[in-house]
Amino acid sequence: MNDVSREPTKPVADPSARSRAGRFLLGLSLVLVSFNLRPIFSSLSAVLPEAVAETGAGPLFSGLATTLPVLCLGLFAPLAPILSRRIGPEWTVFWALVLIAAGTGLRGIPSEVAVLAGQVIAGAAIAVGNVLLPGLVKRDFPGSAALMTGLYTMALCGGAATAAGITVPINEAFGSWSLALAAWALPAAAVGLLWTVQLAHARTVPAVRRPPVRGLWRDPLAWQVTLFMGLQSSLAYCVFGWLAPILRDRGLDGVTAGFIVSVSVLIQTVSCLAAPNIAARLKSQSWINVILLACAVVGLLGCLYAPLWSIWFWAVIQGLGQGSLIAVAMTVIVLRSPDPWVAAQLSSMAQTVGYILAAGGPLLVGLLHAWSGGFAVTGILFAALGIAGAIAGFGAGRPILVRPDPTPQDKG
Repeated sequence: MNDVSREPTKPVADPSARSRAGRFLLGLSLVLVSFNLRPIFSSLSAVLPEAVAETGAGPLFSGLATTLPVLCLGLFAPLAPILSRRIGPEWTVFWALVLIAAGTGLRGIPSEVAVLAGQVIAGAAIAVGNVLLPGLVKRDFPGSAALMTGLYTMALCGGAATAAGITVPINEAFGSWSLALAAWALPAAAVGLLWTVQLAHARTVPAVRRPPVRGLWRDPLAWQVTLFMGLQSSLAYCVFGWLAPILRDRGLDGVTAGFIVSVSVLIQTVSCLAAPNIAARLKSQSWINVILLACAVVGLLGCLYAPLWSIWFWAVIQGLGQGSLIAVAMTVIVLRSPDPWVAAQLSSMAQTVGYILAAGGPLLVGLLHAWSGGFAVTGILFAALGIAGAIAGFGAGRPILVRPDPTPQDKG
C-alpha cells in the first residue's frame, strides 16, 4: 500500500508560473508579512503605563494584555494547516493580514475590553502566519530557503524593534496612546493590499497528502525540543511585553526606554542571521543552547539590576542571546528531524505547546509586579526560566533524531 494518497484539488500557488519580477515581489511580500507579526507585542508594552493610567485598569489588565496574544500563538497554530488545506495558503495569509489589521486597529478604542479583544484577534491571526510562512519559503524558494528564512526572521525582529522605538513618539505627537497602538494597523493593511497580487497565482492543482507521523508526542527528544522552544520564547515575550515598563519603573523616560528595547531587538536581527549557520556546523548544539540562554538571562538581569549607566551594554548582550535563541531553536527542529514530514509535525508541536507555555512568562511578570509592587522579584522568574530552558536546550541539542512510531529495528 502506498504511503501517500491524493486529496481533492485545492488552490495552491504555481511557482513555475512566476516571472523573475514576480518571484522578487513574492519574496518582498513574505518579508513584509513577517514584519507585521510582532508589533502588537512591543507597541503595547511601550505605552502600557499610559494605557493603565487613562483606563484605570488594574494589574489583571496588564497581565492579560501581554499574555493573551502569546497564548493565541499556541492555541490557534493548529488552525493554520486546516485553513491552508481548505482555501490555500495564499488566501489564508491574506485573511490573516486582514485580521491583524482589524485587531490592531481595534486597539484604537481607549478601553480595556477593546484593547484585549484586539490583542486576541491579532494574536490568533499572527499564529496562522507564524506557521505558514516557513512552508511558503520552503515551497517557493527551495534554492535559497536559508537566505529567505534569515530575511523573514530579521523582519520579525525589525517589526518588533520599530514598534518599540516609535510607538511612544507617536503617542507624544498625537497625545493618544490608543491612536499610537492603532497606527500599527496601517502597515498590516498596506501589506494585505500588496499580497492580493499573490492571490492571482493560486491555482487549482492536485495536492499530495503527507504520510502520517505517529508517536511524536511520546518521544522524549521531541518534548525537549518543544520545551526549549517554549522556555526561550517565554523569555522573548517577557522582553517584548515588560522590558520597557521595567526600564521606565527604574526611572527612564518612555522614549529612552522604548529606544533601548528597540536597539536590543535590532541586535536580535543580526544574531538571528549568524546563529543558525554556526549551530548547523556543530555536531551538537547542546552547549551553544546553554550559552545563548545564559546571555539572554544575564542581559535581562543586567537591565533589571545593573546601574543605569550600563543599561546599553546589558541590552546588547540580551539582544545577542535572545535573537540567536529563536533562530537556533528553529534550526534544532530541523536538525532533530529525520525527514520533512517529521519536521513539519515537530514544528507544529513545538509552536503549539511552546507558545502556550511561553504565555506564562509575561503573565507571571504581571502577577509578581502586582503582588510585590515592583519588578525586582521578577529576576527570580527570569533565572528560573533560563535554568529550565538550559536543561531542555542541552537535551534538545544532542546529535540524535526524534523517533516517532519506532519500528522493531529502531527499538533494538
